Amino acid sequence: MANPNEPTNDDAERERERERGRVALWLDPSDLDWLSRRCDCAEDASEEQRERCARVRFRARAALRKVGLTDA
Repeated sequence: MANPNEPTNDDAERERERERGRVALWLDPSDLDWLSRRCDCAEDASEEQRERCARVRFRARAALRKVGLTDA
């Protein structure tokens, strides 16, 4: 039985994300899948905009992978 006074992996992960200034966003798996495949960057989008879009798509796909809803 786990010690209720010791942090779990989930607790530690939440703390790491909080330290990075990140917040949780709960979405339906179908919305995450859609988001992970969508890029609406304009032809003249800056490199910063393209990198942000790529990060969001990566995070959406990683969230699905983490819960076993996709292999890729």
